[in-house]
Amino acid sequence: MSASFDILLTATIWAAVLRIATPLVFGMLGELLCERAGIVNLGIEGIMTVGALAAWLAAHAGCGLWTAWLIAALCGAVFGLLHGVFSITLAQSQHVTGLGITLLASGLASFVYSVSVTSNGSPPTIQPFAPLILPVLGAPFLSATAPTYLAFALTAVLAYLLWLTPLGLALRLAGENPQAAQAQGLSVAWLRYGALAAGSALMALGGAFLTTAAFNSFVINMVQGRGWMALALVVFGAWRPGLGLLGALLYALFDAYQLRLQALFPGIPYQVFLMAPYLLAIVAMIPMARRAIGPQALMRPFVKGER
Repeated sequence: MSASFDILLTATIWAAVLRIATPLVFGMLGELLCERAGIVNLGIEGIMTVGALAAWLAAHAGCGLWTAWLIAALCGAVFGLLHGVFSITLAQSQHVTGLGITLLASGLASFVYSVSVTSNGSPPTIQPFAPLILPVLGAPFLSATAPTYLAFALTAVLAYLLWLTPLGLALRLAGENPQAAQAQGLSVAWLRYGALAAGSALMALGGAFLTTAAFNSFVINMVQGRGWMALALVVFGAWRPGLGLLGALLYALFDAYQLRLQALFPGIPYQVFLMAPYLLAIVAMIPMARRAIGPQALMRPFVKGER
């Protein structure tokens, strides 16, 4: 028991927690922004995949890493706007549209990858972001890449935007009572389009982190359900960025801890440890989800002039 507890006192596990949590934070922030405006974006898994591929291809082509991130964000925004055409302009089911976006984006990423990489061996690698070591109490404890610190900063920025600015009030009103927003002279459609574009760009950055910071190449299906976990974190966080960030760190801690416990207890089937983070995350999310109240107009198509 002492050895398993000592794991929590090492710097490596906390560096792993930050690395595992970062793509979840980007995905959570993007989904939260969409849902606050009244749109559930189930295209998140595919958008993260496209973001991962776009950033990797751009960096491999010689673009700087931050330029590659900008390209990934633009690709994500395009898919967000496509989602808006069906879910906002045509007032179609947000669930069906989102799943369609995921299938389209994932399939397109797979096709572009197969065309771009003709080698049957390992995919080409890039030079990823280097860790930035920040001292804590005089010791070089925290070691993470710049995008991780960006994710933390964006959490504070989004919280400020949603609750302390007129734009944030307008976005929340579009998700709570679009008729009232319309009566105030606000364009619900444009607010939702903007939230979808910006939110999908953030989701794509979650994928970009995987190929330019966590790893140094692209692999099909490398997102591995992180988009769906980000969806759950929005509910866990009661549609608040700070609580969503806490949920991402909690899940990342479970995941990083189980990897180290596998080596500590080789006699136990590794599948038990693989299941543990998801089971613990579900247990932690149940009481939060029961108390959480989402935007009242979430998933409801809005047609201008209707009541």
